Amino acid sequence: MKENYLDSIQKQFEYHKMLGDKTLEQLDEDDIHWKYNDESNSVAIIVKHLWGNMLSRWTDFLTSDGEKEWRKRDAEFENDIQNKVELLEKWEVGWHCLFQAIASINRDNFETTVYIRNQGHSIIEAINRQLSHYSYHVGQIVFIGRMIKGEDWQSLSIAKGQSSNYNQEKFAQPKRKAHFTDEYLKDKN
Repeated sequence: MKENYLDSIQKQFEYHKMLGDKTLEQLDEDDIHWKYNDESNSVAIIVKHLWGNMLSRWTDFLTSDGEKEWRKRDAEFENDIQNKVELLEKWEVGWHCLFQAIASINRDNFETTVYIRNQGHSIIEAINRQLSHYSYHVGQIVFIGRMIKGEDWQSLSIAKGQSSNYNQEKFAQPKRKAHFTDEYLKDKN
């Protein structure tokens, strides 16, 4: 059961990273700094926040509090990412830290209590907390990308008006056991 959970959660994080990857591929230098209004966050700011959160939560995941003393959360919302290269570096570093931490979880340490701001979490609770947080922010990145690109947006899911065709294709296949991310992540392998 633990292995099934870890395999599933790995795929879900990979899926959300892929959504972000495919959105970031569609954006140019100016797009990453676009904000709906002065109170909104740009894609660059959201990526910087994700990077800071990921490094804090996943560095020494099993042995130290997830809110590190060295984290400067408020600075994550300062718009100082200079270009898309820097944005992509932070994006990759954050995800790498996360995937390394997930890979370190095993049968022997699965019952470890993980702390975030001194609040104890089971491994499952801590991981689910972060999955929810990252899904929320990746969704923002996708939505902003969609707004910026307008008609030039390349859909990341079932295109408008294609639900019937998509369902017909799926129901034409035999019933099988599969993870919902398998078809989205097939290009990765």
